[in-house]
Amino acid sequence: MDELERLQDVTAWKVEPGRRFFSATHEEIAAGLTSDVYFVKTREILRAEGLGDTPVVAEIFPRADGVLAGLPEVEALLRGRGVKLWALPEGSTFSAREVIARIEGPYDRFGIYETAILGFLASSSGWATAARRVRLAAQGKPVYAFGARHVHPAVAPVMERAALVGGVDGAACILAAKLMGREPVGTVPHALFLIVGDTVEGAKAYHRVMPPEEPRTILVDTYKDEVEESLRLAESLGQVLAGVRLDTPGERGGVTPELVRELRARLDQAGYNHVTIFVSGGLNPERVAALAEAGADAFGVGSYISSAPPIDMTMDLKEVNGQPRAKRGRVPGRTPNPRLVPILT
Repeated sequence: MDELERLQDVTAWKVEPGRRFFSATHEEIAAGLTSDVYFVKTREILRAEGLGDTPVVAEIFPRADGVLAGLPEVEALLRGRGVKLWALPEGSTFSAREVIARIEGPYDRFGIYETAILGFLASSSGWATAARRVRLAAQGKPVYAFGARHVHPAVAPVMERAALVGGVDGAACILAAKLMGREPVGTVPHALFLIVGDTVEGAKAYHRVMPPEEPRTILVDTYKDEVEESLRLAESLGQVLAGVRLDTPGERGGVTPELVRELRARLDQAGYNHVTIFVSGGLNPERVAALAEAGADAFGVGSYISSAPPIDMTMDLKEVNGQPRAKRGRVPGRTPNPRLVPILT
């Protein structure tokens, strides 16, 4: 697919009849179809005036503190386009207004991609930042990203990959985990137990069918009191039972620190000290911290990470033709930041 070069190309481009999904393909992103149209107008005007290849330096800075994610997509978009790129390493923390990336080269080689570049960084950094907050709240206990169902499926792997960059220990989304060279993690939904008709029988089926390396962590809030169900499972499965998962719905008050304390105490009293307590459902850093203190061993966090707002990013030209130049309100010239490392040279 050819890049958009002029406004006429935008007008002429038509959505293919029968298109199944609304999300952009990789080819459409590279062609500039996710760009704001004014970058296409700018490209056409600069080329007409003989200024398309004007050498410039552009800098990107955030409007809030956060954790950087999305950089590999920026690198992939710019690779082979004859520009240089410096940036903070992915996973780095940054401060508001700190220069996190610098691009140098002919403006026509990258200007049309400003929208995509900022979008890559803004969304992924927002998700990574939320993940880091939850990870810190967990007091060293594992946290897993469970938020794919809360976002468009086209960006679900981007979101959970960003959560992994932010520091969570695993992701349920298959593609997200694979993109980071890992295997996805997760148990089974309530649907299994509702269809089987009993939690213990569902757990036995899980044990019979799943490979031995899959931990036997079982949901316990489908039918009975969570403590009663956990003890039934422990008595039935014994040492095979690795953990129980609490996902009590809000209609029943959700998972509370008091429930976790009682469950931990009753499991220990019955001799099931090896059974861990995994908690999910509407968690945020405050709830994670309280539940970790109460004795929860691991957490599945979805909507808090997936609903994190993007971190607003801005790209400014700071040099034109080797001379410091910037819009009013900005300081012309390169902003020193020794933390930037070369990505494309």
